[in-house]
Amino acid sequence: MQTIEEHMSDTDLEFHRKVAAECFNRTWDYLKQKNRSLDDDQMMLNLAHASRYHWSLIGKPWNFTAGDWQISRVYAALNQADLALGFAKKALEISKNHNLSEALTFAYEGMARAHAVAREYPLAREFVSKAREQLRVVSLDDEDRKTYSDQIDETERMIPK
Repeated sequence: MQTIEEHMSDTDLEFHRKVAAECFNRTWDYLKQKNRSLDDDQMMLNLAHASRYHWSLIGKPWNFTAGDWQISRVYAALNQADLALGFAKKALEISKNHNLSEALTFAYEGMARAHAVAREYPLAREFVSKAREQLRVVSLDDEDRKTYSDQIDETERMIPK
């Protein structure tokens, strides 16, 4: 059985890759925005799902994990704990099933954030610890290590002491 990717031209593959990456990056612009309107929230959600859709056509497990994690982040930002947790679980499952050690770092962070939004603080703390432990053992450049560390710190601040 052939995959969808095998039926696509190089032009189609490049189109889906560009759109997936552009939507992913634009989603982050909205996530960083301090005072989003309802329209901004809707666009952020649409962009995250669009990115994941395009990756589903041409991506690899790494892209699927990152896409599901980002969708989880969006739902967490929108205070939709159940949806945030569902997508975080999927990101964690993919990263474990494909031995993606770097992705496991942010998948654990996503689980922590989703549990924090759900006010399930003991589970949130547990996943923050797992994210920090994974960050210690994974091989990353300094910039990526700082990005992941900052995200874990941000999530930890969502958890009452």
